[in-house]
Amino acid sequence: MNCYEHTFITRSDLLEKQNQNLIDKYENIINKNLGKVVKTEHWGLRSLAYIIKNNKKGFYFHIKFEGVEKTIEELRKAENIDEMLLRYLTIKVKKHDLDTNFFEKKDHQNESRKNEEKKK
Repeated sequence: MNCYEHTFITRSDLLEKQNQNLIDKYENIINKNLGKVVKTEHWGLRSLAYIIKNNKKGFYFHIKFEGVEKTIEELRKAENIDEMLLRYLTIKVKKHDLDTNFFEKKDHQNESRKNEEKKK
């Protein structure tokens, strides 16, 4: 099986439950089509670089999974007709980075304290 990372953006006016239903829907599609979800990340509400379908913001979600070509085809079929999605992208990667969460909110005060302690 190949490793993939899949990111999708939903409309900003969706409720948290609707977003969770979308995540569950796409995880089920992956699992039913010879795939295996490794990790799901919620990146939160972010501003878009440009207006997409009259939206200035969107909720970002990221799924790391293993799968085959059929898995990707079924994801695309479902996402092409889903009106709640603004954009989606699937890329093939060599290996999953499960440790780093790039959009995790960091506490800057704790980081600066740790850096000061390391210097001493």
